Amino acid sequence: MKKEEIKVCIVRMEGTNCEDETERAFRRLNVFAEKVHLKQLTGDSSGERRRKLSDYQALIIPGGFSAGDYIRSGAVFASLMQSKLEKEVREFANEGKIIGGICNGFQVLTSAGLLPGNIEAALTTNASSKFEGGFNYVKHLRKTPFTENVEIGKVLNFAHGHGEGRLLFVPGKDKQALKELQENNQIVFRFCTPAGEFANGKYPFNPNGTTFDIAGICNLGGNVVGWMPHPERVQDPFNHYDFHRNNRASGDGMVIFESIIEYLQKKF
Repeated sequence: MKKEEIKVCIVRMEGTNCEDETERAFRRLNVFAEKVHLKQLTGDSSGERRRKLSDYQALIIPGGFSAGDYIRSGAVFASLMQSKLEKEVREFANEGKIIGGICNGFQVLTSAGLLPGNIEAALTTNASSKFEGGFNYVKHLRKTPFTENVEIGKVLNFAHGHGEGRLLFVPGKDKQALKELQENNQIVFRFCTPAGEFANGKYPFNPNGTTFDIAGICNLGGNVVGWMPHPERVQDPFNHYDFHRNNRASGDGMVIFESIIEYLQKKF
């Protein structure tokens, strides 16, 4: 597939944010990206505004506070997707197309059962019981369409801002769940120190107390990925808190979007 043929759907609803930054990341790489309201995909909008999910190769759910985080983060968005788009989304993923969830998007994919896909999990209130915002380091552990251009073991610096980013499993089944994630190679990112040592639950390197320092996971096929940090917020070197001490060619987040494009060009 030629780059100019790639179409990315950035789906939003009331309360989401960072869709502008996500769109900008794709467009600065000369790829067509469109911000699409969920109602445009479910048929709950006027004819000229309707969109078909099947017309896109990538579906990205951005960060924010969809539906005001009513009930819990991502729950309303996930419920609407399940009730009105479940068949289309499942077919989309089964065709090898990619679905990504950033922060609130990760919460949506988890609530909808798309992640981890084979294990019961939930993203819950941070261990600090408060909203956490700032910068964090993650170590890359699993190649996916979103990380094709990232070396295994590479440490990236992203931004984060969330109140419910703590990945937990069903009590009593948590050890088995973590074992399955590891055996299936579904852990994409883990929080770490700048030197690349795993955080081992220590704050602030692990900002939310998540199990096993997990910052991002994928489904068994690797084409559905969710993570809590925000790559779209660090597109340029000056977006990083330490930009004056590090000579980056670009922001660490751009490699995620470059990987997506290269994968789609090869896959389709």
